[in-house]
Amino acid sequence: MKRKIFDFDISIGIAGIILSVVGLLFIFSASSYSADVQFGDPFHYVKTQAVALVLGVPVMFAVTFVDLEKVKKWAVVIYIICLILLALVFVPVLGVESYGAKRWLNLGFFTMQPSEYAKFGMVILLAKVASEKGVDTMPKILLLFLIGGAVAVLLLLEPNMSITICVVLVTAVMIFIAGGKIKHLVALGMPVLIAGVTLIFAEPYRVRRIFAFLDPWASPLDEGYQLIQSYYALGSGGLFGVGYGNSRQKYLFLPFAESDFILSVIGEEIGLVGVVLVIAVFMFVVVKAWIVAMRAKDRFSCYMTAGISAVLAVQTALNVAVVSGAIPPTGLPLPFVSAGGSSLVAYMVALGLVMNASRQSRQSILYCFNRGIINEKRVS
Repeated sequence: MKRKIFDFDISIGIAGIILSVVGLLFIFSASSYSADVQFGDPFHYVKTQAVALVLGVPVMFAVTFVDLEKVKKWAVVIYIICLILLALVFVPVLGVESYGAKRWLNLGFFTMQPSEYAKFGMVILLAKVASEKGVDTMPKILLLFLIGGAVAVLLLLEPNMSITICVVLVTAVMIFIAGGKIKHLVALGMPVLIAGVTLIFAEPYRVRRIFAFLDPWASPLDEGYQLIQSYYALGSGGLFGVGYGNSRQKYLFLPFAESDFILSVIGEEIGLVGVVLVIAVFMFVVVKAWIVAMRAKDRFSCYMTAGISAVLAVQTALNVAVVSGAIPPTGLPLPFVSAGGSSLVAYMVALGLVMNASRQSRQSILYCFNRGIINEKRVS
């Protein structure tokens, strides 16, 4: 069996790059007018995203060749750094507030959103703890919940309810994948669910979003405005769209058209067919990552890759649900596609880890083949 030039599943990285390029195209289309009005530069958002892509691609391939044992060894440090970065958004001058939320860090030459990295730092530590300690008892599961819970609490304080929901769901998925018992998950999940509902009704703006979701036309110029504009965009697109660059909703009608609601612009310009194709690429990456997890050489690689797959699947599903009006509106970017350099680089690193697990599993098969442990028919 001969060694290949790319001894890992490079199709995962290629799919990520394709999604990122699609993002660049539609970020320009969705933001050129608003960026020109706000910054005097129609390429404002595209430039930032392009820099992130140019940085993210080589980083992705570099991470593919990092020793995963070292990643596992440094999992606690990575997690603590992520928590510190999340906490720093509350420090004056460093923290950047926008629309009443402190989610960004001002690092001088650029800003970053720590939550985008915290999700994956959490996944890495959850994979380490689950692979070493197991999930066969309630105290062990509780430890995993506390790891995810620390991230969730800091996100709630920003506030960032959407990413908090993503973190909680991914934590539950990883515990289940690692073999956690349903009764234990239910026992811990019920208080979390009750707390979540309480937090929703504790904030008036969240209650208004619920009512706007149920009947957006009851407040067409207030809480229901964004969802209605998203409906107009998707409805106008029909099956094949109005053509690239011909969106009407991007002319300051649809808020956050280049970020949280970029899928609405995609639907308007290239229609339902285009949206389905974009979602199909996401599904390809999720399924490929899941396959890598099942073939991983050890439990840590398996749980880490499955967790990354879960993050991508959950965040994509939530964004699609928000844009289509299936769940109440909440600020959640579409991975790889929405404007946001922090998010793009974070997901590129995550794909690098997935391809790394693929590379190490293939090397393990090659080793077994060379030692005569398995035969060529089994490899093929």
